[in-house]
Amino acid sequence: MVIKNEYLSSKPRFEILDGLRGVAALLVVLFHLLETYSTGAAHQIINHGYLAVDFFFVLSGFVVGYAYDDRWSKMTVWGFFKRRLVRLHPMVIMGTLIGACLYLFGQGEGFPLIGNVPAWKVLVAFIMGCLMIPCGMRMDIRGWGEMNSFNGPNWSLTWEYVANVLYALLFRRLPTLILVLLAACAAFCTLDICLDWNTFGLLTETHNSHIYTVIGGWSLVPEQVYIGLTRLFYPFLAGLILSRVGRYKGIHGGFWWCSLVLVVLFSMPCVGGEGSILNGVYNAVCIILLFPLVVILGAGSKIRGVRSTKICNFLGELSYPLYITHYPLMYMQMNWVWSHPDAPLYMHIMLNVGCFVLSIAIAYASLKLYDLPVRKWLTDRWLKRSTK
Repeated sequence: MVIKNEYLSSKPRFEILDGLRGVAALLVVLFHLLETYSTGAAHQIINHGYLAVDFFFVLSGFVVGYAYDDRWSKMTVWGFFKRRLVRLHPMVIMGTLIGACLYLFGQGEGFPLIGNVPAWKVLVAFIMGCLMIPCGMRMDIRGWGEMNSFNGPNWSLTWEYVANVLYALLFRRLPTLILVLLAACAAFCTLDICLDWNTFGLLTETHNSHIYTVIGGWSLVPEQVYIGLTRLFYPFLAGLILSRVGRYKGIHGGFWWCSLVLVVLFSMPCVGGEGSILNGVYNAVCIILLFPLVVILGAGSKIRGVRSTKICNFLGELSYPLYITHYPLMYMQMNWVWSHPDAPLYMHIMLNVGCFVLSIAIAYASLKLYDLPVRKWLTDRWLKRSTK
């Protein structure tokens, strides 16, 4: 039987989960702003803000499983890929474009390659960024070894794309018990990194600066690829399993309580102090237990009140554009701070408040003026056109 690649309308959304994604995105921006002033991973003010990526992957696995697990009789693999590209890729291009526009404003000692690479390499890196092709170390044009030198957070979207491919080709076909076994293996790898067991010998001395954390995943070197895949697999599989089990526990005021939990978890100081294995235990507990629990509570709770609904909807819409467009401003913020170590306090306050507000403004403008119109255009002219 030939399956038609039909357009499928969206299912009802879990508004609280959308809102929680927005809360996490706001905390990521604050984390990156304050990271510039830290002297190391143990001294960061919003110390565990990096764990937002792992929380995003739990949400992604849950949402993908909920949205698509029961639709494969009406949808081809290519149809699934088209829907995910329409949802994700316009803002990938926008984030890379903003990064390219602001690239030279980051020139300084902190980014040693800016201004010292040929034009062809900058152009190729831009094209690769727009196409979500990760750049290796030889194509680094900033000096940080990122997969996308114009927009660092694209690294997590690269792994998100990997997860979507694996879901369409493999995970969706597997029974839940096999997914649980795979998640258990992925949990072991999470512990391997968090507790610095280094079972496979992939963690090098470069990881020592981030020991007992899961920080990493943004470069195409073996250690970073291992960290990135590990950060992806357990959270994504956990979210997918939760979507299949379908048993959620609601609480009164679920959005506000879950938001508070995220703020506390991300803001928790380095547990046990610098170089303490207790901090690795904390990372592992958040990823393996607490983030799935937050998703269970968020999915099971009901949103009440017009104001709460509007806040959740606003944060949900803003979350992805904010996450994927804010970092080019962070490059500029870092360069200014490093170049003006003796600037008075009020200047730093102005700079960071301005960057925070401007990040939200750029994200909102990108959403309304670009992302929503482009996705509508692609949906009308690409997704709704049934093909054999």
